[in-house]
Amino acid sequence: MKFRHIATGLLVATLSCAASAADDNGCATLVGATGSATPEGFKMRDGEPVDLVSGAKTVHGKLLIFGDSGAFRAYWQPEKSAEKYVLANAGVNAVRLVSTPPQGTPATNGEPGTAVPPQRVLSCPML
Repeated sequence: MKFRHIATGLLVATLSCAASAADDNGCATLVGATGSATPEGFKMRDGEPVDLVSGAKTVHGKLLIFGDSGAFRAYWQPEKSAEKYVLANAGVNAVRLVSTPPQGTPATNGEPGTAVPPQRVLSCPML
């Protein structure tokens, strides 16, 4: 199964507005929460620990994966927060974090399990 990012009319409109305000170099990076000094990638699976790193600040969180007819959507949820941010594709190894309620049903059995390198975040939430 291929991992596909969410593409809805509302999200596209939101991203169009956010694109002009975002820095193409990114405001943070999503990395695997390994404790390593070197940024590492992570797997797209439910419950995967993933940190948002911006300068000296690190926000711990986890991935939530939802599926719908073979398409998967990844959401990042900061630790001790109810907010969920969809990982919206923004190019090669780059995403935008957009606050939105999850769509689909929770993925099971580690699906889709796709390994990805650290992801540059082009739109950072206020955390």
